[in-house]
Amino acid sequence: MRPATTVAPITGDEEFPDDERLTAVARFYRALNHRDLALMERTWAGGDEAVMANPLGGLTRGWPGIRAVYAGLFAGESTLAVEFYDYTVHAADELFYVVGRERGRFARNARTVDLAIRTTRVFRRIEGEWRQVHHHGSMDDARLLETYQAATR
Repeated sequence: MRPATTVAPITGDEEFPDDERLTAVARFYRALNHRDLALMERTWAGGDEAVMANPLGGLTRGWPGIRAVYAGLFAGESTLAVEFYDYTVHAADELFYVVGRERGRFARNARTVDLAIRTTRVFRRIEGEWRQVHHHGSMDDARLLETYQAATR
């Protein structure tokens, strides 16, 4: 049976008192949208287990490298607003993943980029908490990707 697609977007400001998986997803987007590197660290698995393949960092293995990508994104006078929408949740006992889309806006130095990213995030229960172990994000539009990468440098 195919999971139902969720319509309401996640921005990080939501509360999911009855769903610890969606709480973990929302925590990630709260860290992203509030440029909170300390909270971001608590959403990811530490050490070398974590892997991220996204438009900004290419393929990055391990929390230290992933942290550097987010630190660069959060640097300076940038603004970022991203929401996760059109997603499904796929769950097992100690692992779950979400597949959907992100939309939003990044701005820095008078440059604004409207974002459209296909996204998969994988979480694993580590010491009783859901931690992200993998993220894959990609952009369909090559010009948008190039514009986004240039704006974040």
